[in-house]
Amino acid sequence: MTESEARPEGESLGVPRGHAVVIGAGIVGLCTGAYLQRDGWRVTMLDPDGPGESCSFGNACMRSDGAGLPVATPGIFWKVPKMLMDPDGPLAIRWSYLPRLAPWLIRFVAASRRGRVEQMVADFATLMARARPSYEPLIEAAGARDLIRDCGSIEVFESKEAFDGARWGIELRQKHGAPLEVIGPEQIRQIEPSLAPIFVGGIHRTDADRIINPLRLSQAIADLIRREGGEIKQVAARSIRRGAGPGGTVVTEAGEIEADLIAVSAGAWSKKFAADAGARVPLDTERGYHVLLPNPGVDVRIPVKSNEGGFYLTPMELGLRIAGTDELAGVDAPPNYKRIDPMLRRAKRMVPDLNTEGGEPWMGRRPSLPDSMPVISPVRGAPGVFLAFGHGHYGLTLAAVTGKAVADMAAGRPTDMDMAPFSAERF
Repeated sequence: MTESEARPEGESLGVPRGHAVVIGAGIVGLCTGAYLQRDGWRVTMLDPDGPGESCSFGNACMRSDGAGLPVATPGIFWKVPKMLMDPDGPLAIRWSYLPRLAPWLIRFVAASRRGRVEQMVADFATLMARARPSYEPLIEAAGARDLIRDCGSIEVFESKEAFDGARWGIELRQKHGAPLEVIGPEQIRQIEPSLAPIFVGGIHRTDADRIINPLRLSQAIADLIRREGGEIKQVAARSIRRGAGPGGTVVTEAGEIEADLIAVSAGAWSKKFAADAGARVPLDTERGYHVLLPNPGVDVRIPVKSNEGGFYLTPMELGLRIAGTDELAGVDAPPNYKRIDPMLRRAKRMVPDLNTEGGEPWMGRRPSLPDSMPVISPVRGAPGVFLAFGHGHYGLTLAAVTGKAVADMAAGRPTDMDMAPFSAERF
């Protein structure tokens, strides 16, 4: 019998603690709310969109346990001019946003130093190792097991130069426990027969699974929160006003809400709320794009990443999703859906029988910090206010371990890992 089956519906695992308001109902906010609720808090979630309908809706649908690499790796400084000149590249910067981005970009380049990247991968590995186990109680209680497929993934390389250049990052991740196998062209075809014979090599990752519909996962956890007494309000938070005691007041478009605990998980919109609480965090936005092909005409078995294209092909219950790339253009600029065209062209070359007709384009805003590490920490000088954002490409993977860590910190319990690398104070 599981823990959730043994507990009567609506009964919290923890002692009564007070009222917790979570700003943001993406997958990170939902897992944070669910863990706080299981620990005895009365939870109210706030988001102008429905649960999981913003950035969490459009990800590449994958989770993994092994160490990951940051976006900024050694040599990134020399790639910045290309980012500015090629608006359709896998990592691009809009000229119009460059003046506002400059302080973030300086930190981004500084984070690419070899020693800093090595430390980041080591720190990240400890968080990633707890990622999927932390989901288990929530998935079980939410009845969402049917949404998960254990499958592994592969990353493929079309050029020997790119493949050779990736060796350092592969070995670094392997050093910290990532189960990565370097494979050749024949192995690629055996693992994923739909691919054309154009690749010089690849990386087979055995620790990955995929979510066949990430929106339904978010909605299942939202339903769990409601069943256990929580409230999800589709209203926009405007600001945080600190009070004399723990927590404070969350000002919304529909009025004010008093809270004993406030968790900021508003994704790309979190910076202002953190500042209200007294934390200066250099958050910006990596805009990602996807197109969903409802009738791809080919059976892609597992998620496939194009190294040179910077995107994944991921089979879903609604079709084949082509998702990825990074565009540094801020949170407010209109989408540039032309960025999808080069992804489709490369995808067609990778999978010659692919039917690209009828694709549905989408753009989302990843909350991004210069070192690619999330902020998961209390706010110094603001008791009862916690930050849980900035997960970049790893929001789906790290949502539950983030929520568990916030609940532990809020209860004054020691966490089972060192959280200092993820503190807002690192900036």
